[in-house]
Amino acid sequence: MIKEVEVGPDGSLTRRWGTRADDLRVERTMAALEANGITVFRAPDAAAAKRIVLELIPDASPVHQGASQTLDVLGITYEIEKSGRYAALRPRIWSMDRETEANEIRRLGAAPEVMLGSVHAVTETGSLLAASMSGSQLGPYASGAGRVDGLLRINEYAYRLEDARAQAAYGVRSAVNKVLVINREITPGRITVVLVDEVLGF
Repeated sequence: MIKEVEVGPDGSLTRRWGTRADDLRVERTMAALEANGITVFRAPDAAAAKRIVLELIPDASPVHQGASQTLDVLGITYEIEKSGRYAALRPRIWSMDRETEANEIRRLGAAPEVMLGSVHAVTETGSLLAASMSGSQLGPYASGAGRVDGLLRINEYAYRLEDARAQAAYGVRSAVNKVLVINREITPGRITVVLVDEVLGF
């Protein structure tokens, strides 16, 4: 989802983080992502997005994913972990002993064949931003330098929703402890983004 900015009645800028961007803005963003070496698909709805993502993953692939409301809402988390089509790493990692198998947990999580996740902001200049409390899902992504608008969306919108979710699910507060910015990908086909014409997750 692309951030939207409006001018309020008093001339100030107001941000509408949880709304769809207009077609022109989406097309401009897609072109910028492609120019930055990132493959982009656009899905009209949740069902199409799920189909696109799953078709991109070869059967039996070791697949890892970060905690993601978007993946959950799309049914992708369930498909990866329960369908039997893939070698799901997240359930395996969660079943391992944190004290005696810490090195193996790090190894599995750091270099999966396929990594799925959702980002918290996409800029019109073709950058992807992801925030994390622990940083565990950021390692398999790529790195770069910050962009102010994306960071505002993380802090003003995504963090508040994730904090509420974490308290309900785990009984702990979330935090924007680590932020990753992907400005460009130099390996063709390494990163694929699916933009969905629906408001999903945050």
